[in-house]
Amino acid sequence: MPRALISGISGQDGSYLAESLLREGHEVHGLVRRSSLEVPHVKMSRISTVMDQLTLHPCSLESQTALFEVVREIKPDYLYHLGAQSFVSYEIDQEYATLDTNLGSTHALLSAVMRFAPHCRFYFAASSEMFGHAETSPQNESTPFNPRSVYGISKLAGFHICKSFRENEDIFACSGILYNHESPRRGKEYVTQKIISQAVAIHRGHSNVIKLGNLDARRDWGHAKDYVEAMRKITEFDKPDDFVVASGRTHSVREFCEKAFSLLDLDFEDFFECDPRFFRPSEKTPLCGDATKAHEELDWAPTHDLDTIIEEMMDCELERTASFTN
Repeated sequence: MPRALISGISGQDGSYLAESLLREGHEVHGLVRRSSLEVPHVKMSRISTVMDQLTLHPCSLESQTALFEVVREIKPDYLYHLGAQSFVSYEIDQEYATLDTNLGSTHALLSAVMRFAPHCRFYFAASSEMFGHAETSPQNESTPFNPRSVYGISKLAGFHICKSFRENEDIFACSGILYNHESPRRGKEYVTQKIISQAVAIHRGHSNVIKLGNLDARRDWGHAKDYVEAMRKITEFDKPDDFVVASGRTHSVREFCEKAFSLLDLDFEDFFECDPRFFRPSEKTPLCGDATKAHEELDWAPTHDLDTIIEEMMDCELERTASFTN
């Protein structure tokens, strides 16, 4: 039975990945913070339906000693490193933690694999944020990186660490350069889930305004389930390599809002309030991925368009909040 270890198993991607691996008979282990085990109904709700099929290991990504010990104990056949300080922040007090967590954990896990499980196939969750101020659009695996946030810098460093272990230590280390991907399991701090939850709150009569930044900002949005399928194809490919994973289409925040509100028979413009606090630094070109390599070499393609993603997120939020209505 193949043995898989997932960091970030309680997150959006980790939960879908765990379910996918379990369906195909894998023994699945996950790294979780000890504090999450103390309030599992809150911190691990995404994996609650499969909790009894998982082996969870309390371990902080900041503790290299603990990471080494878990890999030494499990000796996984697959290691999916999804855990990270993942919300893009421009606050100085969070930047050090982002660098420390994302770089340190990636290097520690790869070093542990090299020492205790050299046969393991290691997947690193890279990010479109590595392209940052890209000079061209769409971006592919050959597009120069130009990150503009500490998060993007940390992901780019992790990407290069993976390449170093692959080329110098003969470790099966691969990366997926993932663009924005959404689902009903997306965290509330992300703009897509904020739009959905605020639209429902307005629909329920619990709010009368939604505050957002630049509505003209464009994103390449896909579904987390599709991107998790790409992760698996990347690790099961015949050689370790790096792949852009994207829908290849961009939509504005305004388009997302208008679609979400229209599902509730609401006019988004009636409730929108511009808030400068939510503006991100301007972008020269939109981040839009060219996943041709994944299409051709992995036979991967997204199966969800943005409308179906929004509809699914809306249905789940309506169901989730139904019990709170008056």
